[in-house]
Amino acid sequence: MATATIERLAGELRGALGAEQVIDDRARLRTYECDGLAQYRVVPALVVLPHSARECALVVRACAAAGVPFVARGSGTGLSGGALPHPDGVLIVTSRLRAIREVAPADERAVVEPGVINLAVTRAAAPHGYYYAPDPSSQQICSIGGNVAENSGGAHCLKYGFTTHHVLGLELVTPDGDLVRLGGPAPDSPGYDLVGAFVGSEGTLGIATEVTVRLVRLPESVRTLLAAFPGTDAAGAATSAIIAAGVVPAAVEMMDALAIEAAEAAVHCDYPAGAGAVLIVELDGPAVEVEAQFAEVERLCRDNAAFEIRIAADDAERALFWKGRKSAFAAVGRISPDYIVQDGVIPRTALPEVLRRIGELAAERGIRVANVFHAGDGNLHPLVLFDDAVEGEAERAEELSGAILDLCVAYGGSITGEHGVGMDKAKYLPRMYTDDDLETMQLLRCAFDPRSLANPGKIFPTPRLCGEVPGRHRGAHPLQEAGLAEVF
Repeated sequence: MATATIERLAGELRGALGAEQVIDDRARLRTYECDGLAQYRVVPALVVLPHSARECALVVRACAAAGVPFVARGSGTGLSGGALPHPDGVLIVTSRLRAIREVAPADERAVVEPGVINLAVTRAAAPHGYYYAPDPSSQQICSIGGNVAENSGGAHCLKYGFTTHHVLGLELVTPDGDLVRLGGPAPDSPGYDLVGAFVGSEGTLGIATEVTVRLVRLPESVRTLLAAFPGTDAAGAATSAIIAAGVVPAAVEMMDALAIEAAEAAVHCDYPAGAGAVLIVELDGPAVEVEAQFAEVERLCRDNAAFEIRIAADDAERALFWKGRKSAFAAVGRISPDYIVQDGVIPRTALPEVLRRIGELAAERGIRVANVFHAGDGNLHPLVLFDDAVEGEAERAEELSGAILDLCVAYGGSITGEHGVGMDKAKYLPRMYTDDDLETMQLLRCAFDPRSLANPGKIFPTPRLCGEVPGRHRGAHPLQEAGLAEVF
């Protein structure tokens, strides 16, 4: 993109929004060069900070008129490079759209702007006896807009589902700059599920400027236990036994010995000494049901070799159990200078076998892996530890990371459960889908964004020409030769 085009666009946006909302100083632009996946860094050509949906639409219309790509960014906590800027494009930061417009407990919903922090929704709803269920580990800083883009999950997604299960309606800016509404306050809107298509689309179909979310009533009872096991085999077997017994906990989380070591070094969570793995199991719901199921869970843990079980006596102790798990990703920085956060999914029953195989793959490459994950639904988060200062170690870590994803696919799983594809996993998508599958997905994207201006280069490994018939082509495309389309 020519520098002159960006300069003209910057001048136009300054005139419309004010100088303080448009950033083109190189030093300030570097603040936005990556999201939570710091391995990828790109300095955007321009950063714009809209204060309203109208201003966001104005920015997108200006980009569309100039043919300039744009990328939306919330809090920047994503772990797949989904908010990585375009070097010749505009980064539209929605963090200043942070109003909670409505909390309606009688209708079990809230209406919020995309910059609202995840945990702030629960804090606003709690006085009314409700909360917002999706709870990513970064919920104290991640934004609802980013959660919608990535279809974020969290520890309690086993029982309550992902973001997509809690979004009723959206106001969004299309890639042409139009403000439109999808869905609404009703539990289910007629017609095509365009809300479902938008949630998890990683900014490739437009930018959410208002989100109507479902609120969940606070449970009558919450019980949490921490069970220590000799290793991950026993902890995995306990997880499968709990689900097989018909118990659906709010959460079942697992950490292995290396993850426990990191958490202890970082937050002193005081997990049982000598544990090769721990499970955090939380049940919620009607008090009588929780008590009966809790006794069953405790028995199943002991039957599967748990050598110590702690039951949280109060909210403070429950928070301490969770402190180690919630801080695990950042905690590994205490035991390794560099690490890759992976996000694969496998069938729950395959946990012991897959974890053993991950250990073997790591040993073959001389790389350590700390495992911390949502055991209840098989969503793995292996943390591949390495030292970039050691020659060849980063490459071995990257190779191991890819091998783990291959392992997940081989066991009938997925390359991502909640972090999204973004930039980091785009090259792995063909390992799950055929060319025809990918072509079909991109037809949907092209319906929303025929010029591929919205977050280009994300999700799909190879851009396709909008409107072309699936399949490989050689030479110039017929539509291109006719002057009816451009290759991008």
